[in-house]
Amino acid sequence: PFYLVPNAYTFRQISETDKRDAIFGSIQWRPSDQFNINLDVQYSDRTFVESRRDLNLSEGRYGLTNVVYDENGIIQSLNGLSSLESNGSELSRSEEYLGGGLSVEWQPSDRLTLTFDGSYSRTVRTEIERNFRLRTDPTDVNGVRTVFNNMRIPYTYAITPGSFVPTITIDPRFDLNNHNLFWDDARFRRDESKRHNEIYAGRFDVAYEMDGFLKSLSAGGRWSHLTYRDYDVRNGDFNLNPAIAEDRRINNLCRTAFPQTDYLSAAKGNSINSWATFDVDCLFREYMGAEDPGNLADTRSVANRDVTERTVAGYVMAEYDADLGNMPIRGNVGVRVVNTRVTSGGLRSGLSIVTNPDGSIRLVTSGDFDTVTIKSQNTRILPSLNAIFEVAPNTLVRAAAYRAMSRPNPSALGAGRTILLEDGTSFTSIEDAIRNITANGSPRLKPLMSWNGDLSLEWYPNKDSLLSATVYYKQFTGGFQPVVFNEDFTIDGQSVSIPVTQTRNSPDKSRIYGLELTAATRFSFLPKPLDGLGAKVSYNYANSNFKTQDIRLGDVYDPETDSVSPGIIPPAGLSGYSKHVLSAQAYYELGPVSLQAIYNYRGKYFQDFVGGNSQLRYVAPSETVDFRASLDMMPGVSLRFEALNIFNEPKATYMPVYGSSRQYHYYGAKYFIGIRARI
Repeated sequence: PFYLVPNAYTFRQISETDKRDAIFGSIQWRPSDQFNINLDVQYSDRTFVESRRDLNLSEGRYGLTNVVYDENGIIQSLNGLSSLESNGSELSRSEEYLGGGLSVEWQPSDRLTLTFDGSYSRTVRTEIERNFRLRTDPTDVNGVRTVFNNMRIPYTYAITPGSFVPTITIDPRFDLNNHNLFWDDARFRRDESKRHNEIYAGRFDVAYEMDGFLKSLSAGGRWSHLTYRDYDVRNGDFNLNPAIAEDRRINNLCRTAFPQTDYLSAAKGNSINSWATFDVDCLFREYMGAEDPGNLADTRSVANRDVTERTVAGYVMAEYDADLGNMPIRGNVGVRVVNTRVTSGGLRSGLSIVTNPDGSIRLVTSGDFDTVTIKSQNTRILPSLNAIFEVAPNTLVRAAAYRAMSRPNPSALGAGRTILLEDGTSFTSIEDAIRNITANGSPRLKPLMSWNGDLSLEWYPNKDSLLSATVYYKQFTGGFQPVVFNEDFTIDGQSVSIPVTQTRNSPDKSRIYGLELTAATRFSFLPKPLDGLGAKVSYNYANSNFKTQDIRLGDVYDPETDSVSPGIIPPAGLSGYSKHVLSAQAYYELGPVSLQAIYNYRGKYFQDFVGGNSQLRYVAPSETVDFRASLDMMPGVSLRFEALNIFNEPKATYMPVYGSSRQYHYYGAKYFIGIRARI
């Protein structure tokens, strides 16, 4: 028997600003009838700032009593003790994108066409977070002893039947809005991460038109060179304990009012609506002497990723058009060959365990790094066949069979290591202090290969209406499964062998099949001005047995014994896969006015973390309503309005099993207004 308890509980209030600037355009040049040259360029810059105010119960596993849990290990209720923290952070993210392409099409004859295309894409994302912690103590900031006589406050946790919101109730003798109670163990951190993704790509195509059954023959080549680099570093754990008189001065100087009056008022079962908050810049300035202590001079880390992916591909394809009796048939048949080479670099360094002033511990590197390079490659052959049958003047049947590949994200191919430490300091060995070491990527991951087939029926009862149904089937060769390798680490001068969890392609076969239905119409038969009304409904059902194991609690493969150790929690499916998805749209278009209302529903799904190799995370079913409107003011100029999530639909996530509450968010509705001009 087991139950799943998080390490902490956090309530977060966010205020945000978001600024986006972009410029993009294209130039087309036709020097003659034989040449068509297109150049397009885009540059964009986005700055996103979040001001976060957190109430943190930092000891979610301390002093637990009266624990009630179900057969899946999901907590139903418990009593606990925890120190409380008023935390705050300023998170800024800047993302700069530059991309462009040059396409040249040459038609030396009526039948022959040659096309060359070169492109470049670069994304640089930098994220900086400055955060502080102020903790409870047996006394308040004025030296007055509290009724609890220690830093830990009693609380209760319970899941309300029928609600995804856990009810956390703090002992009513503790006033969450009293600034005097949050002052001890002041801690300051500055985290910075940077992602750099750059792609060079080129392609060449040649197409020759023919007469007869074969209408054309095409062939071409593709080449791309992708680099992905990142770092995620912390500028120290600044734990400060000045004289209490100084704490008192800063505490009084940097207090702020809680910035929201209806915090989580829509969350059924929530019992906490405000707490004492402080100004981030003020605390950094008074405690640290500077609002921003800056980044480390050396951003190297054992967690950094440096991935290069080179891809070369070639294809041949034939298009055909003929009659099968009295029934026209057209389509194409072809094959593509893709070779992918991955080179992933990671850093290794000696490590030391350092005890912080507040009793917590951290790992620091020696500063001497060795580079580990892991290479892998694969070649895949992808045939395909498509056919369209005109079974009636207003009815089409489409059929397709093909092999496809889905490559891992570049961030999932890193060779770095993420090291998690246990809380506290009472360890009998270094191994005890290391809670878990996981690879922050698996360079040897291969593409997920699949054989696919689909069959669809499309009926066009009139020029403004469509009814379609599609059935599809996909068979995968493999899933994702944790695998453990022992690696040697030098910690405090001692060589320690620690199991490191990575991810490999599972040998299991998986499949997915489904049905998609679509109906669309414009009510053009109605009298004006109602003839501008229209609607569209789409529904998709999918069923899959694909398995993604939890990196820590799922099945684990041991390469030395060639055996699988069963996990204690069930696997997830495909990332992003929902069994039921529904979309409905209603629109009205009349002259320069366009109105559109959109309803979306999707069932629960597994959502992988960026970079992979993390625990399973599930998202609960959701339904949202959006609205869009535009007005053409003059040729090339339009006024646009957009409202997202009008009814404040929350997002609830669970981890590592469905039902074990991890997060819930109430984002509120968002409104956008803008003017678009085309030159």
